[in-house]
Amino acid sequence: MKINALLISALLVSVAIAVWGIVDPQGLGEMSSSIVAIQFESRGWFIMLEASALLLLAIYLAFSKYGTIRLGPEGSEPEFSTPAWIAMLFAAGMGVGLLFYGASEPLTHFSVIREFLPESEAASLAIFVTYLNWGFHAWAIYGVVALIIAYFAFRREQSLLLSAPLLDVYGSKAWTRALAWIFDFLSVVAIAVGLAGSLAMGVFQIQTGLAGVLGLDPSAQLTAAIFVVMCVSFLIPLRRDLGEGMSKLSNLAMGIAIGLLVYLLLAGPTSFAMNTIVSGIGRYTFAVLPAGFSTTEFFNDTISTWFQDWTLNYMIWWLAWSPFVGIFIARISRGRTIREFLIGVIVAPTLFSMFWFGVIGGIGVYNVLDGSGDLLAVNNESLDATTFALLKEFPLSYVTQIATIAAAFLFVVTSVVSAGFTLAMIGTGGDENPSPPVRTIWGAVLGALGLAMIFVGDVGLVRSIIALSAIAFVFIVPILVVCLLKSLSKEVDR
Repeated sequence: MKINALLISALLVSVAIAVWGIVDPQGLGEMSSSIVAIQFESRGWFIMLEASALLLLAIYLAFSKYGTIRLGPEGSEPEFSTPAWIAMLFAAGMGVGLLFYGASEPLTHFSVIREFLPESEAASLAIFVTYLNWGFHAWAIYGVVALIIAYFAFRREQSLLLSAPLLDVYGSKAWTRALAWIFDFLSVVAIAVGLAGSLAMGVFQIQTGLAGVLGLDPSAQLTAAIFVVMCVSFLIPLRRDLGEGMSKLSNLAMGIAIGLLVYLLLAGPTSFAMNTIVSGIGRYTFAVLPAGFSTTEFFNDTISTWFQDWTLNYMIWWLAWSPFVGIFIARISRGRTIREFLIGVIVAPTLFSMFWFGVIGGIGVYNVLDGSGDLLAVNNESLDATTFALLKEFPLSYVTQIATIAAAFLFVVTSVVSAGFTLAMIGTGGDENPSPPVRTIWGAVLGALGLAMIFVGDVGLVRSIIALSAIAFVFIVPILVVCLLKSLSKEVDR
């Protein structure tokens, strides 16, 4: 095990946050919420500007003269097949979130928008906003950060660290070494806190699902049992080879999710769902770029709060996860061209997300417009119960609920496994294959942080804690982009 100041400092801070969350969860949550609200008020415009700029940059790089540059030596080949690669990056990046928010997010947007617009227009706009939050902007943030890491690691033969671009472009000076250390330290904290939040949300949803299937009341004992089983499940793969463990788990999780999606499409209001997807894709395609520059400066408090709680929170959330997902995607993407990389990372997951929300979110909206169910009331009461309430409207609901629980469980495990590898890489100076003991230590720390988030108990406060951990990356990512453009320009000009 390679011990260094970064590893010790990051572990100490992560453990301190975990202890704070366990001892005083409300204090941690409320402090984070207060600071994030101030940041959103003063810098919300910059966050949206940055997310849109990264999307435009990704489009430019994919179709420019730089698109044919390979992420590795000339002639190198990808380590994983394209389907396995996409499944792994998707499972690490968003899997559990889609299960948690599949029906609940469109319904939440709908309940706000229908106060100002007719219900039919509110339903369409709710799907569009969901696409905006989970689509090209999110994966452009992931994709550009991952591209920067992969380019400097495999093309420039540097480490898989966020600091590598800075040191490579500007040299090893006193100020660059200090700034590089800060970059890596902050990335560790953001990864650990962001992943812990998703772990907690996964536990919340699995608990709700299991309680419903088994006819139990949600309890601390049930939460504890789920948490313990989950910890054991991600600690075992952390001690094995990355490709062997992650590929199998992520493929299984994606297979269950796709099967669930197809079943709901065929068993539900198929025509309505397909209309939702087609019209949603059309609206999103032509409005995504202008919408990315939207703020709520001239709207009332209800709209402003809704925008901050969802769209703005998502953009900072993707930034929070960008070091983790970026390093992990870079790790599994050696040998691909920049064009192939960006199209695969941005387009494929976005299309799946659009189909997912189009089907599940569309069915949820249909339930409300048709007046045949009470999903909106369930959603207002508990976001993590919405998906299971929707499944109960269909035949074989017992089977589909079990499948959803299994997929959520696997998505959480794959996320923690990939995060554990990533944190171990950073903590050991960029080692692509960190030792099992280091990975296991980080797995335990992630479990402790996840327990702290569970104690916080409120999904909104958990999202605020994640957002707080990512504020610094609003300023770090543009610096990394400058490093990439400088290096690409020099390579092409040589």
